Amino acid sequence: MDVDQVVARWVADEKHVRARWSASDTEPKAQMFGLSGMQVLDAIFSGKLPPPPMGDTLDFVPIHIEPGAAVFQGRPQRRHYNPLGTVHGGWFATLLDSAMGCAVHSTLPAGKGYTTLELKVNMVRSLNDGVPLVRAEGKVIHAGRQVATAEGRLVGPDGKLYAHATTTCLIFEHSAAA
Repeated sequence: MDVDQVVARWVADEKHVRARWSASDTEPKAQMFGLSGMQVLDAIFSGKLPPPPMGDTLDFVPIHIEPGAAVFQGRPQRRHYNPLGTVHGGWFATLLDSAMGCAVHSTLPAGKGYTTLELKVNMVRSLNDGVPLVRAEGKVIHAGRQVATAEGRLVGPDGKLYAHATTTCLIFEHSAAA
């Protein structure tokens, strides 16, 4: 597939995801209690739970999630630029953290939550709004009882690598009151 075909497919994937989402601003926490991580993510994809607002803030969406893996897609824009005229490293980090974190979340049983303990990102190529879309691909390396690790890659539609990352997540008890 050439780059234009990949971009067209990625745009279609994003439209498909957004079309199912609820416009609700309700707090989903009470609705999530008692669900496994994968069930929560499925509920977001189906529109039963609203997507996290961070995606609107930084213009990215989850595209695919399965147990142990997640793909997020982002649209680099000028509003994400640093003073040097390229996409800020924090945007790279947030997109990768989301993909790797959801990969971990997808493995958790009901009653468990997670938080990022450590995030390591290597930006290997600058990014600007001339690249229409990028994808962050997160995969679990290890999911234990208290700690999980994952790796991620940020790639363009031409297959170029823009960044790679690793994370360590703390797994904890998660209740409706927490």
